[in-house]
Amino acid sequence: MGACYALIQAAVEEFNLLDGQFEAAGNGIETVAREWICDEFCFAAAAYGFTDTDAQELTAGRQW
Repeated sequence: MGACYALIQAAVEEFNLLDGQFEAAGNGIETVAREWICDEFCFAAAAYGFTDTDAQELTAGRQW
């Protein structure tokens, strides 16, 4: 399970950088998009057999 969380955290960090770029341009990741992104991370984890992941824990490092 730890490997799954580590991989997802790397992707979350990339989204953090992307959100910073959006904010610099006067935007940000919208609430609906945030929820959708978190759902997709859970979907990806489940697709690889990690069916008992917690969305909040999975994306704990997010700044968006």
